[in-house]
This record gives sequence, structure tokens and C-alpha cells, in this order.
Amino acid sequence: MKKEVKKTSEIEYRVLDLARVTRVSAGGRRLRFRAAVAVGDKKGRIGLGIAKSLSVREAIEKAKRHAEKKMVQVTLQKGTISDSVIGKFGSSEVLLKPRATKGLVAGATVRILCQLVGIESISSKILSRSKNSFNIAKATINAFEESTKYAIKSDKIKALSSK
Repeated sequence: MKKEVKKTSEIEYRVLDLARVTRVSAGGRRLRFRAAVAVGDKKGRIGLGIAKSLSVREAIEKAKRHAEKKMVQVTLQKGTISDSVIGKFGSSEVLLKPRATKGLVAGATVRILCQLVGIESISSKILSRSKNSFNIAKATINAFEESTKYAIKSDKIKALSSK
């Protein structure tokens, strides 16, 4: 399955997962499509959305709108994150480590999110056995948020120690 890369103004989006889902009722099967979309501006902002609709295009557009509403800011330092961090969501766990050399060493879902947020060098490992790409993406975003918290704390400590 080919992943889409589109640009809307400065925000790019990538389709992480596209699935056909059915609901069985007395009248038969109801067919819908579920799309998981990640959006980012390559300047430290990332969002993740999931939506269902009767057509693929509508599901992607709806998920993209949800992702743009839920964008979070990630603190980057020299093209990488500030500290090693573990992100968790559901049964998924993702380990992110900063790298001194250039390059992304990451699985498919984590690599897409790192590219969209603007990270140039990082090493990652999916610690759980979960293969659910949406849960892995949420765990990665939680790791980005934890990294941002660490960066803010370390900046405050440096400011206090310099006084």
C-alpha cells in the first residue's frame, strides 16, 4: 500500500493506516473506511488524527482536520530530541534516543512522525509487541511530549544554576 504525502500550505500529511471496516446489522453489512493521518510542519509541530467515513477521500480529509486541531509542539535541539525517553500508549511502548550523527534509525511509523516533526537524527526502538500503527504513533507523540517536558525542566535548572 502506497503512503500519500501531500502539502497544505506548510503542513504536510501522511496516511499512517487505511482500513476497511464493517458493521453488521440486521439489514446487512455497513461498509466504511478508517484513516489514521499524521500532520507536521517540519519545524517542531506534529498532530495525529483518526476518522471514519463512507469514502476513502472523506476519511482522509476528516482525519487530517482532526490532526491539525490536535497539533503539539516538540522541542528540538540541533535536529534531535534533548534526552532519551520512553513513550507509552495502551500496550505500545517506544524508546527514543538522540543521536550525534545524522540519520533516522526508526521503524516505519516512528520514522514518518520524526520526518514530519523535523527530526534529522534519532534512534528508536519499539519495546512492545504491538503492531498497531496508531497506538505506536500515539506512544511516539507521548514520547515527544515527555522530551519537551525534560527540555523545559533542564532549561529552568540551567537558568537557576547560572544565577
